Amino acid sequence: MRSKITVVGAGNVGASCAQILAQRDYADVVLVDIIEGLPQGKALDLHQAGPIRYYDTNLVGTNNYEDTANSDVVVITSGMARKPGMSRDDLVLTNMKIVQSVTEQIAKYSPKSILIMVANPLDAMAQLALHVSKFPRNRVMGMSGTLDTARFKTFVAMELGVSVEDVYALILGGHGDQMVPITRLATVGGVPLSELMPKDKIDAIAKRTVNGGAEIVALLKTGSAFYAPGAGAAMIVDSIILDKKRVLPCSTYLEGEYGIKGVFVGVPVKIGKNGIEKIIEVKLTPEESAALKKSADAVAELVKIMKI
Repeated sequence: MRSKITVVGAGNVGASCAQILAQRDYADVVLVDIIEGLPQGKALDLHQAGPIRYYDTNLVGTNNYEDTANSDVVVITSGMARKPGMSRDDLVLTNMKIVQSVTEQIAKYSPKSILIMVANPLDAMAQLALHVSKFPRNRVMGMSGTLDTARFKTFVAMELGVSVEDVYALILGGHGDQMVPITRLATVGGVPLSELMPKDKIDAIAKRTVNGGAEIVALLKTGSAFYAPGAGAAMIVDSIILDKKRVLPCSTYLEGEYGIKGVFVGVPVKIGKNGIEKIIEVKLTPEESAALKKSADAVAELVKIMKI
């Protein structure tokens, strides 16, 4: 029996994610949105790409959460996108109402599902979803580190003229201005990045990574990034549906790991069919640990605003 994946939100991020998942051809995909006709139209368009891209994925577009029932994985992309000059944090109260409503519906119709949060501010919205759904923490996570590390890898590959496949990077912390690139662990083909690039260049790439989303928002002027976020969410879905046990940086609810408790923060985790199967604790320097705690505090401030 094929798995079932629901993508909530048929905007650019949701549609991009649904397209990648359809091409995977390992699960049926439901695209749900409150706007009548939008998910139906995009699902039909994706269906018609099947004969061209050679996939038989069954795609359903709907405005009714009953059609999402018994989903194995749910990707939540719904919410307002950032505008130029707006931080992810500015979205907290607006998107809180949307994510709360969505999570209630998902918990009702797919109580055994695994939730992947994409809506911003991502870490706070993941915590809201955990609170509303009452799911165990291993079944609620945020797509943040997969996107942030992808941006870092991209910039390194561009600078060195190498394949992105050979670049490894680790970025911890919240998905915002307080994220923590662990540049000392970055490698290219197993070679430490510090041996291939001067420190000032590495620091510049780390800074550009932190501002990666804002850079795209400023360029687009209307809307925000969607190809890479959609791909980042699909990467996590892959590891769940195929039980790949990949080690990926994801926003995770910590209960004492890294000296942090009661908040979602991006850390490396092992992801399989049960969701987050292990939280991996990397030995950090005192400076890195302090930066991670500062990032966690920033997320905690957003959680306080939501009063959950």
